[in-house]
Amino acid sequence: MSTTNPATHLPDDPTADPAAAADDGRALRRMQFGWYINDWANAAFSATVLTVFLGPYLTTVAKNAADASGDVHPLGLSIRAGSYFPYTVSFSVLISVAVMLLTGTVADRTGRHKELMCGFAYVGAVATMGMFFLDGDRYLLGGALLVVANIAYAVSVALSYAYLPGLAAPDERDAVSSKGWAYGYAGGGLLLIANLALFQGHDALGLSSGTAVRICLASAGLWWALFTLVPLLRLPSRAGVSPGRSGPSDPSGTSEEPADGSLRQLGRTLKGMRRHPLTLLYLAAFLCYNDGIQTVVSQASLYGSEELGMEQTSLVTAVLMVQVVAIGGALLLGRIARRYGAKRTILGSLVGWVVTLALGYFMPAHQPLWFYALACMIGLVLGGSQALSRSLFSHLIPAGKEAEYFSVYKVSDRGTSWMGPLVFGLAYQVTGSYRSAIISLLVFFVIGFAVLVKVPVRRAIEAVGNPVPERL
Repeated sequence: MSTTNPATHLPDDPTADPAAAADDGRALRRMQFGWYINDWANAAFSATVLTVFLGPYLTTVAKNAADASGDVHPLGLSIRAGSYFPYTVSFSVLISVAVMLLTGTVADRTGRHKELMCGFAYVGAVATMGMFFLDGDRYLLGGALLVVANIAYAVSVALSYAYLPGLAAPDERDAVSSKGWAYGYAGGGLLLIANLALFQGHDALGLSSGTAVRICLASAGLWWALFTLVPLLRLPSRAGVSPGRSGPSDPSGTSEEPADGSLRQLGRTLKGMRRHPLTLLYLAAFLCYNDGIQTVVSQASLYGSEELGMEQTSLVTAVLMVQVVAIGGALLLGRIARRYGAKRTILGSLVGWVVTLALGYFMPAHQPLWFYALACMIGLVLGGSQALSRSLFSHLIPAGKEAEYFSVYKVSDRGTSWMGPLVFGLAYQVTGSYRSAIISLLVFFVIGFAVLVKVPVRRAIEAVGNPVPERL
């Protein structure tokens, strides 16, 4: 009697010889390493560009272009220069919604997950390297490059998530996902160390601070492009496939149909998701709390520089601390999940986020030590909450639909994170205070916690026909 491989949902061969099993084990570890390095590669964009340098620098560029009242006028609109960066982030992720959904559908139909993932990665890397030319009052150029890079980043990461079910059995996914996040924070942190050294020594190198920032931005694109070569060489074309086994058959019958077929399939996918209301309930919870997480991450440097008066060096140091602590945080929460389950661990991390955000609101200005303490608190809950959310969702996906469902998941990740930046930007627009803007994000964590409590995870996994892990 055959058994079912929990990572691929495909039959195992009971007659497989030990040598073949050993070869498959080595191939699986090779694939896992390629997947880890993909996080290592793209984390440079998230850490160096979105989290540290671009927010304050693009805001300065926008202020250089502002009129006497402090407003800039992109597309004929009048907005405060201080709100330009969060509004641009919101605009970029709104566009990425459609791109992610369509690309995920195309990937599952054609089996070209790797080609699409790496292709978008290189588009994002090139746009990021183009940020070297962002100077003076060229805020429109900065906004355009941010839009392209952020869309490419979101699509590439969504496709990488689709590989998780084929890389680990159900009881191993929390650990594999946490290790991937740890690699990401290590890679992003290593580049930040180099960029911090460059920024601190820019005078000795004969560089202005603006030129140093532009080099740091471009370095993230170069890093992204270079290390994407590893997953390009080590991952299979189709996601959800373990070594020695073929991937799931194409439910549509033909894997090479044109884009209009993919659009029809996308409609069927979204319609079919209604048959799994518990999966959608989990997505609703994730939409809320991760929207708050993404906004804190993307706006932290802006809050630190504009409200708390932190120097650029202090901002880079704080984010570097987040990267380092998040490595341990991701691994620690992964171990906690082994004992208490992913859902309970995520709920605990959300309580930590609420406490952290409240402390951030009362944080005194011009006090780097307090700011560093806040960075450590963020790092402790950041990696684990995201890694466990990813692995938990992987159990809620019907077999063969990984890229499509993870594209919807990423809509609830970077895609719908337009809500947080929009609330953040509007709060500043109305009050002129970044403290009011940061505390307004509490609502996302509170609602996300309340909805996640209502999700019956075991029944949700059984409803999509997947094996249930021992510990939830």
